[in-house]
Amino acid sequence: MQDCAAPEPEPDLDELDRCVVHALQIHPRAPWTLVGEVLGVNPVTAARRWQRLQEAGLAWVTAYPRLYDPRIVVTGTVEVDAEPGAAEDVAQAIAKDPAVPNIKLTAGGRDLVAAVQTRSLDELARLTTSLFQRTPGVRATRTHVSTGVSTEGSRWRLRSLDEAQAARLEAALPPSGPPAALAEPRWEELDTRLLELLSVDGRMSLRDLAAATGTSLTTLRRRVQSLLASRLCLRCDLARPLSGWPLSAVYFASVPGQYVEETSKVLAGVREVRSCSITAGPYNLVIDVWLRDLRDVHAFEAHLSRRLPRLTVADRSVVLRTVKHMGRLLDHDGRCVGVVPLRNPQVAGERRALGSAART
Repeated sequence: MQDCAAPEPEPDLDELDRCVVHALQIHPRAPWTLVGEVLGVNPVTAARRWQRLQEAGLAWVTAYPRLYDPRIVVTGTVEVDAEPGAAEDVAQAIAKDPAVPNIKLTAGGRDLVAAVQTRSLDELARLTTSLFQRTPGVRATRTHVSTGVSTEGSRWRLRSLDEAQAARLEAALPPSGPPAALAEPRWEELDTRLLELLSVDGRMSLRDLAAATGTSLTTLRRRVQSLLASRLCLRCDLARPLSGWPLSAVYFASVPGQYVEETSKVLAGVREVRSCSITAGPYNLVIDVWLRDLRDVHAFEAHLSRRLPRLTVADRSVVLRTVKHMGRLLDHDGRCVGVVPLRNPQVAGERRALGSAART
């Protein structure tokens, strides 16, 4: 596990901070010269603003593998019921495992909601047994296997930039697309190490990456370009309390099978929706949303019912705290206080050991 320094955060972000974050949400590895030009500020100023936010654990850039083929990677949502008073300890215990990228402490019909990534249904069964069911304090688990994801959190934007500024950043993005073959190219040891490093700091410079991997700068540059073009995604995240959407909730819903794809596409266009998974189980949709106020929990559900009359929300849980988000360990204020580097579940037999502790 690697640590993030976490000084006390400032109470809010100013407009330039928000613009820098929005710029990196669009183009996570944008050169500071480009960010400065788009924002109309000195590139050094933009870089310093980002460094301050990152060092305070208020914003960060993460790399994660693109998961194209459900025959190679199985993802799922696990509901966990804990013994009274044990939910926090359970969350901290399972947060150490890189196969569990997200963990939320919730109110309602479950104590925790966790996301998992494994190579197969068999490995998923082993994980839920060895990790969840054998963790002290776990009373019961329910696993929902994902058959598709219509939207996920990397697409969410602050909307601090105007259309022209956003277009300039989008135009500068390097080309990307799925691998040429359905089965992804073999991951080399260097690729796995780069995923680990970039999951800790997605903006790590090429020189630092080359030094950390003992690779020539030319080889490193070519390898990073190849990974980001087809096999790795980057996302810029912000501590949720500073986003303007301080509340999170998870809805468990269903629609008749013939409307699942259509409904999930509509949900992907709803601003409050951070992610929407199509699942096999008692519900066929698990919807993760950000809200502004507790009163919005039911107001948002009513809005969905009006817009999607075939949708039935069977249950909902307010998120009390996000413990882990895409490998980032978060404190009670939503700040990054540590990192469990993400692993690539597509690599057979990859070790699940954690990285050694180090300051970032």
